[in-house]
Formats: sequence, structure tokens, C-alpha cells
Amino acid sequence: MLAELTKSQELFERRKNAVANGVGVFNTATVRDAKGAIITNEDGQELIDFAGGIGVVNAGHCPEPVVAAIREQAGKYLHTSFNVVTYEPYIELCEQLCELLPHGERTKAMLVSTGAEAVENAIKIARMATKRQGVLCFTDAYHGRTMMAMTLTSKINYKIDCGPFAPEVYRLPFPNYYRYGNGLSLDEYIDQELRRLDESGHNLIVPGSLAAVILEPIQGEGGFYSVPPRYLEGLRSYCDRHGIMLILDEVQSGFARTGNWASWQEYGVQPDISTYAKSMGSGLPIAAVVGRADVMDAAGPGTIGGTYIGSPICCAASLATIKLMKEENLNARAKEIGKMFMERFEKLQQEVPAIGDVRGFGAMNAIEFVKNGDPTQPDGDLCTQIVTACAERGLILISAGTFRNIIRVLSPLVITNEQYQRGLDIMEEEIINGVKKEKG
Repeated sequence: MLAELTKSQELFERRKNAVANGVGVFNTATVRDAKGAIITNEDGQELIDFAGGIGVVNAGHCPEPVVAAIREQAGKYLHTSFNVVTYEPYIELCEQLCELLPHGERTKAMLVSTGAEAVENAIKIARMATKRQGVLCFTDAYHGRTMMAMTLTSKINYKIDCGPFAPEVYRLPFPNYYRYGNGLSLDEYIDQELRRLDESGHNLIVPGSLAAVILEPIQGEGGFYSVPPRYLEGLRSYCDRHGIMLILDEVQSGFARTGNWASWQEYGVQPDISTYAKSMGSGLPIAAVVGRADVMDAAGPGTIGGTYIGSPICCAASLATIKLMKEENLNARAKEIGKMFMERFEKLQQEVPAIGDVRGFGAMNAIEFVKNGDPTQPDGDLCTQIVTACAERGLILISAGTFRNIIRVLSPLVITNEQYQRGLDIMEEEIINGVKKEKG
């Protein structure tokens, strides 16, 4: 007799029959309800969430003040389109973003629904501000799945059979010191990559044709690699010399994840334009483009926006989320969480050669698995095995990186120390078990 399917298994069978295969499955967990850092699946099992909806629930699942704000706004009006009927929550949220994320003497913002939309609009604004077309991006970048954003995204597997792509987009290697340092000191490596940037004006694209350079200061899907501070400073100088807009994509790294409202504030390097989404709405679809007022105002009337820009319910959720993040001091909490992670796994790295690198920026943390201690030999199989084993023990993890050999941790910042340490225990045990199995 065949075993009866669990409710979670039944749900996945229904998914197979009704949902397009192209929609990714990063983890086989299901959810019946969720609170804080705990997800309860369809079978009543409690799971520790180390994925955070891909960095969306920094303030936790279903925070009460946010849920209350959503309910209150839903009782007033659901939609008018900000283009047609102006409403106060949109304006208040833009005011708060300009205060939290100042870009020069005067800052302005606009709201959309997703990170990809924010990137698309940021590129349009940069092109209108400079009257140029070219855009420079980087390897291992992820900027979304719409046409321009997908063109900017590096990973080929996300783009198979989707071309032709947007024109006038050029790409340089991301300054990934861990993978490509090749024995150079960090300073020597940065010097090399800044020379490469300058030389690109002779062999890739004339700087005077570039509207924008777009960069994730900490790459998300790419594997949580952080841009070296001096490289980012050099990039800022390069843009200033040539009249290019510097766009920093903070969609995954923003809103307390790295210990500040944006990682560029930690770097001390100010962009002309920056993009946000994910945790700014605690799960509701809202995103923002923030920038210098003169740059933002270069966009002509009606050239940016859309029907659902800044839904009033999503604006209410975002305002409540920001208030909660301030009250709970989640920027400081991110640094505490990151410190716990780094202390635990830097120690384990000394004992497990398969761990090529342990890195983090605030609570944006990752472990990279390689073969033979070689950064250029990614071990995606081991990473997948560990993620699967952790899932069987009630810990939700997701991988990252071009070769899916990196575990990334994006737990809600409201997670308790006990929950967090329990999750780290499971990770550590399954890493050790996975390495033993691989050795045979």
C-alpha cells in the first residue's frame, strides 16, 4: 500500500499540476502560518527561517504593528493610482526615505512595486539626466528579471532563450578578491581592478557614452561578495571625472540587513541614485528609487511610474516597518547577529578545508564551499547536500552564487538568540556530516 501523502507533499503535487515549471523551487518547505523567525508548515512542524523570504522579512514574519497598519489602510482605500489621485502615505514614505537616505543637499524619491522595477526606472532616470545610453555593470550581478534588469543580471541560467537583450550594456569583472586575488595583496588587487576600470574606456566603452555604472555593494544572488571599500571609492571618483551616474543597488542589502539603512552608508560612499525593495515592506510589494533631487527631476513628466506605483497599503506597511526597525534598533541587531555567525564559522573554517570562505557584512552572511581549498573549484554538490539535510531537520536555507556553492543566511533580525544558535548548530552539524559523506 502506498504511503499517504503529507499535507506539504499534497501541496507540492498541486503545484506541479497548476504552476509553470519555470517558477523556481529554492527550498521544499511549505507554510501554514509564520511569526517572527518561525514558519509553521502545512503539517504543523515549526521551522527556523534562515532565508527570510530572500531577505524580505528583516522585521520578522507578520510583525503586529505592520499587520495593524495594513488592516487600517485597507479599511480606507485600496487603490486610486498615485498618478490619478494623490494620497498622503506615498508622500510620507518618500519624505522618510529622503531623511534616512540623503543623497547630497536635496534628495527625492519615487515608489514602485519591485526591485526590478526600481532598477529599470533608475536606469531611465540616469539616461535622461546624462542624455547618454551606455550602462556599465559587473559579473555575478543580480538586478532582476525584467528586460533591462535581466540584461544587467549576470547569471546565464536566468536568461537562457530570453534574448535579445537590451543594447548598450557593458560588463566588467566584479572585484572579487577571494576568488581572483591570485596571491596579490588586497591593495595590489584593487590597484589592478581600478586600472582595468580605466582601461575599459579604451577597449570596452568610451566613458563619455556612459549614463550609469550600476553595482550591488554586497552582491546578493552572486554570493554575498562585498566590494572592497577603496574600489568603491575609486568607482565614485571615476564617475565624478566622467559625469556618470553611480547607481547602487541595495534591494537585498538595504533596510537594516547590513547594520544601516543602506550598505553605502557603512562605506561612506554616496551614490547619485540607489534602489531598494524587499524588507522595506515586510513582505508587501514595494520598492523605491532614491537620488539627488536634480538627478531625479531630470526625468520628464510621465516618463517614470506605473499604475501600481506605491500602493497605499504597501506604503502603510513600509511606514510601519521603518518605525518598528527604529524602535527595535534592528541596525544594531544586525551587527550582533553577524558577529555570532562569523565567530562560529570562522572557527569551523579552520577545521573544515571544504569551507573556502566565511564572510559577512552585518547580518548578510555566507559560507562558500570549494574543492581542494581552491576558490576556483566551487563545490555546488556539497552545498546542495547541506541545504537539503538542514531542511530535513527543520532549518530553511537557500544557496547563492553562480555555481550554487554558497549558503547564504538572511534570517529575520528579530530572531531570538536561542533560535539563532539552534539554527547555527544544525548548520554546523550538517556541514560536518556532509563533508564526512563526501569523503566516503
